[in-house]
Amino acid sequence: MSGAREARGMPTVECDPAAARERLEAAGVAVTDGNTEHERWRAERGDAVAVAYGDKVVVQGSRPTDLVALLQDGGGRAHVYFDGAARGNPGPAAVGWAIVTSDGIVAKGGERIGRATNNRAEYEALIRALEVARDYGFDEVDVRGDSELIVKQVRGEYDTNDPDLRERRVRARELLAGFDRWSIAHVPREINEVADDLANEALDDE
Repeated sequence: MSGAREARGMPTVECDPAAARERLEAAGVAVTDGNTEHERWRAERGDAVAVAYGDKVVVQGSRPTDLVALLQDGGGRAHVYFDGAARGNPGPAAVGWAIVTSDGIVAKGGERIGRATNNRAEYEALIRALEVARDYGFDEVDVRGDSELIVKQVRGEYDTNDPDLRERRVRARELLAGFDRWSIAHVPREINEVADDLANEALDDE
């Protein structure tokens, strides 16, 4: 798998820009010449813009995963951390997530999701994290969260009578089934600190 890391908040994919350009064009993405002598080419898709340099491609925009998955060869394993936060139950809520490989944090994010319960926020965070891991093309994911309830529901150890949560559990299981191998486990909050901080920062942002 070609390497990916996050630089100054923007994912950077270490790859062969010529091969990456071919993958983008094969997927129907318009690729144009760079704006400066240092840029080999530029591509846009959705809310993402990719700029190729010597041996890497930097992706900008609010949803970089719109392009990152196409830039990489695919494959590999990642640890996926998720956390949801709600102030009040229900109340203003947000999600946080981080995708981590042996190279470090590949991607991370946090966003408000409106009004929700704590458990719904946790599920929304899990779903968002799994969507990002899928878009990055990982084959295997080890998912970690500090909500023991959500982890045990997804593993099938606990049931839920809440139709709203049941629907989200189904979605999470569908996403997990798309990976060649997956695991999900409960971890203490201090192990989940990055995702926890991102969810709370999103809540703090006005």
